[in-house]
Amino acid sequence: MTDNGMHALLAPARRAHVLAELDRHGVVRISQLIDELGVSPVTLRRDLVQMEDEGLLVRIHGGAIPPAVVPEEDEPPAPAEPGPERTLAVLVPALNYYWPGIVRGMEQESRRRGVRLIVRAASYTLQDERPILERFVTMEGVDGLIVAPNTDTPHAQDVVQWLSECPVPSVLVEREGVVLPGNEPVESVTTDHALGAILAARHLASLGHRRVGLVISRDSPTSRKITQGWEAACAELGLTPLQHFESFLPERTRPEFSAVVDAALDTAVERGTTALLVHPDPEAMAFADLAVARGISVPEDLSIIAYDDEVAAIFSPALTAVRPPREALGAAAVDLLLRRIEDPARPVHRVTVSPRLNVRESTAPVHED
Repeated sequence: MTDNGMHALLAPARRAHVLAELDRHGVVRISQLIDELGVSPVTLRRDLVQMEDEGLLVRIHGGAIPPAVVPEEDEPPAPAEPGPERTLAVLVPALNYYWPGIVRGMEQESRRRGVRLIVRAASYTLQDERPILERFVTMEGVDGLIVAPNTDTPHAQDVVQWLSECPVPSVLVEREGVVLPGNEPVESVTTDHALGAILAARHLASLGHRRVGLVISRDSPTSRKITQGWEAACAELGLTPLQHFESFLPERTRPEFSAVVDAALDTAVERGTTALLVHPDPEAMAFADLAVARGISVPEDLSIIAYDDEVAAIFSPALTAVRPPREALGAAAVDLLLRRIEDPARPVHRVTVSPRLNVRESTAPVHED
């Protein structure tokens, strides 16, 4: 057993791993090796000391590098030091629901690239993120910023303008923006949420559903893109306004939420709707609960697709859901920012990552009377 209770690699295997990483990257970091090998710092440092004594590597602060190549001159050159560790700062609206997956992707990519990550959560109610971002730059000495600003405040464009003028490069995640007055695009990594809605609509169509509905919980960048994709899909499938409807819900914390959900389900029943796409998961669960309470079977009478797939799989019946690629999104944001830091003159990149549809128990072929 290792120091942390996992099965340990024997010393020869650990040495082979260290040498392979040195050959591949030119430097290894103790923190990364501890995670990869599952050993304690004491064990790893003992390995590195022995390997240094054998001339296989040179230890430096926080890691090791290959042994210096000694030229024919009498005095060998000083061992090369690895480049300085980058520090990236991340500001997202919350660290619960949806965003933890994105942050995990950032953390994994940062560890892989030897980057230090500082993560802070703002709030959807925060009107102006600039003071937090200014502290990142002036007090933390960061090399780059990954930001998901609140786009629905009076200061939204001011934040984008500040980022464009900041000497530290930045990338927006799950947000898009332009710099005024020329409307130059801002570097960003986003999910193709419109495609997610299209995937849902096509799945329902493949099951024979023609009377369908879209229920969106909040007017947000995500919900607006879902709506755009849904409307495009309905046009593609030849659905008339009488065959599909759209409904918007208030926040779940508002007292009128249950009544609005009930009214939307009334509309679905009146129209003969057989399937719904609901954003996000908790709202989809609320619709399923209310439907069952009213004697409407899911999926026999009403198929439901959730959008986000954060907790949809643990519901009963497990909800078919569109899953944004959260971990991949976070990793792509780190990669894009590091590329910008390394090459400030490169063209602006806007990366779009596709979601996927996970089919589960809450969708079924349309029930024929």
